Amino acid sequence: MDSIQAYSFVATYQKIPRGYMGRIVGFPGVISEGKTIEVCRESLNDALKEMILAYQQEGQPLPIGQPIFESLLVEA
Repeated sequence: MDSIQAYSFVATYQKIPRGYMGRIVGFPGVISEGKTIEVCRESLNDALKEMILAYQQEGQPLPIGQPIFESLLVEA
């Protein structure tokens, strides 16, 4: 029986005209949209699972690590 591993990633959400857009920080290509934040979250979770599976099937290492967040002050 295969063992199941758990991974932790950070998601960000942004309000857009069609609802919400979600992204996984530090995992390029994992982006999703949904009419509500709940739908977006579910879709993003599915997209992340599919991307992890694709990486594993290709023998690629997952981009696992803690993202670094920083506030930037911009004068404009």
